[in-house]
Amino acid sequence: MSDTISWNLQLKVREGRLNDARKLVSEMVVATRQEPGALGYEWFLSADGKSVHINECYANSEAVLAHITNFGSKFGERFMACFEPTAATVYGQPSDKARAALDRLHPAYLAWLDGFHR
Repeated sequence: MSDTISWNLQLKVREGRLNDARKLVSEMVVATRQEPGALGYEWFLSADGKSVHINECYANSEAVLAHITNFGSKFGERFMACFEPTAATVYGQPSDKARAALDRLHPAYLAWLDGFHR
């Protein structure tokens, strides 16, 4: 079984906030790249600029908690001003503490079954 925890977060870009969102995303990518447990952090924008998907992957639950702490203290308020979360799916088996932090997204949880990641 893998200790990695990943998720896909789907967002609506708030009206008139696309330029602010682009700047914020750039800052968030730079900050997350510095987190030792962050294995993947990819943002995708629809052609019409109205929706975003984020694919995130972390080494373990401790890395998830570190990321959520960093996100909240540095970006949470601006993030919510730019985006409205619409759906989330968490993959893996986060610890109780990590799951409690992720529950704010109201995600579907899918437990690891089998496979590999390179």
